[in-house]
Amino acid sequence: MSFDIFVVLFTLIFLLWGLYSEKFHPAAVFFIAVSILVVAGIISPNEALSGFSNPSIAVILLLLIISNIIQKSGIVNYYLSKILSENLSYKSFIGRMFLSVSSISAFLNNTPIVAMLLPYVYHWSNKKDIPPSKLLIPLSYAAILGGTITLIGTSTNLVVNGLAIENGVEAFHIFDFAYVGIPATILGFLYIYFIGYRLLPSREDPLKSFFKKKKEYMVETIVKENSKLIGKSVREAKLRNLKGLFLAEILRKNKKISPVSPEEIIEENDILIFVGETEAITDLISSNYGLSLPDFCNLNEEKVDIVEVVISNNSSLINKKVRETDFRAKYDAAILAIHRNGEKLKGKIGEVILKPGDLLLLLTGKDFWKRAEDTTDFYVISKIKELFNVDRKKGNIAFFGFLFTIIFSAIGVIPLFTGLILLITLLVLFKISTYLEIKKGLDINLAIIAALSMAVGKGIINSGLAELIALYIKDLLLPFGIIGALAGIYLITNILTEFVTNVAAASIVFPIALSTANILSVEPMAFLLAVAFGASASFITPIGYQTNLMVYSAGNYRFKDFLKVGLPLAILYGIICICILYIVFITS
Repeated sequence: MSFDIFVVLFTLIFLLWGLYSEKFHPAAVFFIAVSILVVAGIISPNEALSGFSNPSIAVILLLLIISNIIQKSGIVNYYLSKILSENLSYKSFIGRMFLSVSSISAFLNNTPIVAMLLPYVYHWSNKKDIPPSKLLIPLSYAAILGGTITLIGTSTNLVVNGLAIENGVEAFHIFDFAYVGIPATILGFLYIYFIGYRLLPSREDPLKSFFKKKKEYMVETIVKENSKLIGKSVREAKLRNLKGLFLAEILRKNKKISPVSPEEIIEENDILIFVGETEAITDLISSNYGLSLPDFCNLNEEKVDIVEVVISNNSSLINKKVRETDFRAKYDAAILAIHRNGEKLKGKIGEVILKPGDLLLLLTGKDFWKRAEDTTDFYVISKIKELFNVDRKKGNIAFFGFLFTIIFSAIGVIPLFTGLILLITLLVLFKISTYLEIKKGLDINLAIIAALSMAVGKGIINSGLAELIALYIKDLLLPFGIIGALAGIYLITNILTEFVTNVAAASIVFPIALSTANILSVEPMAFLLAVAFGASASFITPIGYQTNLMVYSAGNYRFKDFLKVGLPLAILYGIICICILYIVFITS
């Protein structure tokens, strides 16, 4: 094994560890990985930075800007509210939701689409007395499948296209993905509509109403100076028999008392950590026990609202302690309680490190909603955005202007990059959008990750590792022919994408796929598309795709729920992808 291959293998192990462990921000992990490759001389500085000038990366940013403009207009919410009426049956709702979301996701970023629909799905499920757990996994899967239909449906497709351009392969056209994407999406719809919905869990709705939520939260309270609890034991204070609440810990100065004995005497300034239902928590705080919330939970406003939000996958809050987030100043809201699926949270709330998918119970002030509209740090899931203020004229101009841009690009009238630039310019000139909205629509972290992923791919090729692995794949799967090698590339990508980001999985496997196609002397198109579809088809874990993570805590799911519902879909999806790619691009 050469030195270069050893360095690249070490770099890839670090990359996978860094992304999976979430010790660093994904952009930082990619930056460190590329820095190692540059210092080792495996890639040049120009190769390290070439991704930033790649047209596909620019298109990703432009699409994010336009998606944000359309989302802010509320026009998509308006049309979806017409399609998903309240008088539908469960099967009709799930069918319409799946088809409409997958169709829109073929052209718009699927994350904001899921974010927009989350409150609406909750509202509909409350009206029909159907647990949202019966709806949210299909919502995520519809967004994932729809994103695979076109080149612009997901950033992963655009990254694979950018990698192809970087390596001298002909760029993909917008609808090159549709040969596989449309049949696979139809198959996914049929599976969910006739089989998958039966496998969905039926769990209590945590958001049916504020006073009926059953999800367990951790909340921190402080024994005030004149509290009637001081000097009493836990048993005497009747804190052992609170309905819906459990006293998990007592923090006293530098001492942690857990488990809490019934005879433990409560002292002034003790911090009591409770775990329980939302209703019980609010009743406890509003009672005359003499307990108060920490300073960072006090809004000092006469009227506050209680809202539930989920931490987004690229939130700036991730890996920060609650007390370090300055949440109250930023959003006019305080974090009252935290819920994290599958994990019991302990200690002070202020010391809890926030993770993607965490569900936060917020005490919100009057400015919260205005500030929440301008952030991607979290998504509100417990309330529906009002539709009465939708500017349909401006929204329609942005939405249909975008669709016409896609059509003109598809038929070769105008390049996609040029069309998107022109559309954004017109939207600003006609005051449909503003520079501030454009600035807020940019996801710099995604751009950095996408650009640097191309440098990682270049390092795998330059070191000779891609060719070495391709030879192993050829020898191992030789008895199964080209379709076996194609299946191998798809499976490698799909397994990786369930545990790290889609972009990382695509950038690692792309050079191997390209080398495999060259060794087998076949057109690389099928192998590169196998990487794109394999990287996007994340159905069996909640951490493999950001929309899965968004619905994970919100739907009160367990890890096994995704495995139970998603594994059959993943198998069916993989079979149809491999077969169509082989028939369309290899045998024809």
